[in-house]
Amino acid sequence: MTEMLTKADFLTKVFDYENKKDWDYQGEVPALIDFYADWCQPCKMVAPILEDLSVEYDGKLKIYKIDTEAEQELAGIFGIRSIPSLLFIPKDGKPQMAQGALPKPQLKEAIENVLFSVDKSA
Repeated sequence: MTEMLTKADFLTKVFDYENKKDWDYQGEVPALIDFYADWCQPCKMVAPILEDLSVEYDGKLKIYKIDTEAEQELAGIFGIRSIPSLLFIPKDGKPQMAQGALPKPQLKEAIENVLFSVDKSA
């Protein structure tokens, strides 16, 4: 299941930007954050795909949703200008942003390459 994040949740589960300057991800497994709004049609297309992926990657990946209307501070911190915007957060390393409604195959590819970066040539 995808999980809704408020600012308070974000500070404890993802990154406490109020007390830390440098990125320091708090989670146990990689995460994907969907910045969306209820009125956004492409966001509605991505939502069921993210639900599917949350089941498929259960225990290996956290998928969070942030309502940009309710959490304008978080949207501002990440410079969200268009939605949906997806923030890929590896366990170690810097997060990466992708914009737009990606189809499931592209989302899975991004999850594998950015979050799990499994070396396929080995």
